[in-house]
Amino acid sequence: MSAYLRLRAVPPPALRNSATWLERLFEDDSATVRHRVVRHREEVLDGRYLDQERIYAGVSPHRAADRPQAQVVLGGRPVPRADPRKPQLLVLTAAQARRVARFLTTADFDALWFFARDELLPRYGGARAEPETWGAFITGHRELTAFYTRTADCGEAVVKWLPARGT
Repeated sequence: MSAYLRLRAVPPPALRNSATWLERLFEDDSATVRHRVVRHREEVLDGRYLDQERIYAGVSPHRAADRPQAQVVLGGRPVPRADPRKPQLLVLTAAQARRVARFLTTADFDALWFFARDELLPRYGGARAEPETWGAFITGHRELTAFYTRTADCGEAVVKWLPARGT
């Protein structure tokens, strides 16, 4: 299993409350996924997704309240799975995706970074590596902003494929 978090835009009428149906959304080959990423129909976050969440939530990811900034990466309604070792599936409604898009487009990334940097920098090489680390996270922020803005403009929901713990 991959340590990547995938987010996919889905038209609300097509959305199903079935783990099997939602899982099929993520069965495409890598070329198809890349095409959707370029079109801002899907976003893929690398293993730093928990730290990206830390930047938005302002607290450790698992203690964040259900507010737009906490929904950016890990938020959403979980869809029950029979096998807890399988990746978790989360769903944000179209209204929630609009709130997240609004948050991302108005957020002051530098202020968010300043609040989280002391906790994050030691994991990425310390203060000397801050320019590169900041660059990686601002790139992720821009990609998420583009994805959620496009999704909100289309009035779509978001389905997230969260890697199983320990993968």
